[in-house]
Amino acid sequence: MALETDYLVIGAGMTGLAFVDELINHSDAHITVVDKRDAPGGHWNDVYSFVNLHQPSVFYGVGSTELADYRIDTAGPNKGFLSLAKGPEITAYCHAIMRDRLLPSGQVTYLPFTEFEPQGALHSLLSGARETIKVRKKVVNAAHYTNVIPLTHTRKFKVDSNVTCVPPNDLPRLATHFSHFTVLGAGKTAMDACLWLLTHGAPASAIRWIIPRDAWFVNRAKTQPGPEFFDEVFGNFADQRQDLADATSARDLAHRHEASGTWLRLDRAIEPTMFHAAAMSEGELEKLRTISDQVRLGRVHHITSSAIYLERGEVPAVLGNLMIDCTASAVLPKPLQPVFAGDQITIQLLRFPFLPLSAAMIAFLEARFMDDDEKNKHSTPIPIPDTVEDYLRILKPDMDNRLHIARSPILREWMSLSRLDGYSRIAAKVDKGDLKKLAILHRGREANKTAYANLQNLLAALPV
Repeated sequence: MALETDYLVIGAGMTGLAFVDELINHSDAHITVVDKRDAPGGHWNDVYSFVNLHQPSVFYGVGSTELADYRIDTAGPNKGFLSLAKGPEITAYCHAIMRDRLLPSGQVTYLPFTEFEPQGALHSLLSGARETIKVRKKVVNAAHYTNVIPLTHTRKFKVDSNVTCVPPNDLPRLATHFSHFTVLGAGKTAMDACLWLLTHGAPASAIRWIIPRDAWFVNRAKTQPGPEFFDEVFGNFADQRQDLADATSARDLAHRHEASGTWLRLDRAIEPTMFHAAAMSEGELEKLRTISDQVRLGRVHHITSSAIYLERGEVPAVLGNLMIDCTASAVLPKPLQPVFAGDQITIQLLRFPFLPLSAAMIAFLEARFMDDDEKNKHSTPIPIPDTVEDYLRILKPDMDNRLHIARSPILREWMSLSRLDGYSRIAAKVDKGDLKKLAILHRGREANKTAYANLQNLLAALPV
């Protein structure tokens, strides 16, 4: 006899968990979750031990259950800001959400080591068995965005057999056996590796950093969803919108964001071209700037025992060197498609860069709205950015979704109560007699109007 379920959710990473968590809040539907891994948590099961969130932990995870409290770090480069959960904490959190929240609801069936085949069968990756499943309502793709991480990605460069090149997962185990380190990559993973080395006593002179492209980073000081940070965070939101209202190009907007403290860069003499929305603190960047051996000759092509060959030149290898491969591309961009399409739901970004919040909102829309056209009106998917120009391209759908939420009383109330959107919740609690905070919110709303108008001009000037 075939299995039956109302919703089949593909993927038990944080995206899938956030969707299921919200759906069982608003429906009595039965949900079957399948995942190719052996445990919930998606890519968090394979990350390096010293990884941490780059955004505050208090608004990450699923809506029903806090990942962290509002503890402020008192030491280290994140000092003075809300704490950042580390990889093992997040993995344990995901396992607990399935064990203590979803399965006890009686509405969820979880099938690890299982993939859903297009013909409608569940395929066990352990036994090889196939079983038909009847999906009464919808198939939900919670794995649309494929996380590419150092441990599991396929390298795009050649490494000779006599060279030790490892993912950052192996760094704590191997570090003491080497006297020099070369970090490959310019994203958050590479920065994590450099900071880990510096924090654990490696001299900056013992580190070479291969930086294919420089990036703009979000200033973590401006992303703190705590009441004590209200003036700076909401004041900066108004500054961001004013920057957008006054900007003449993507590059000009980037420099205005830097001047307003919204964005940071590693080297103030180098113009970044990349934007992946990674958040950094000034303290972290100051530590990274102590590494003087920074190589900017493009991507790696080939590593031998004597040299590293790059797109625009080569550098000699160093004796006693450990290569740390941090070149994985994180989230791969995918073509945008309607979130709601008949018997299919494809979870995509609706509020940049918060994917768990987006997944929870999609579940809420599914449970509370009937018509796909109405649901899609509130859920324009946002592309994954790569360049500074892409940042402009994500702003319009993000602003459109915010506008539709503001015009929908039911969505506006849901967002103001959601743990996953710390900002709306804080804004909704502003005392009507607090004239200073109300003035900051008003300045943001006014700047938002002129910003949206100028955004159309900036987008029209971008190359197709």
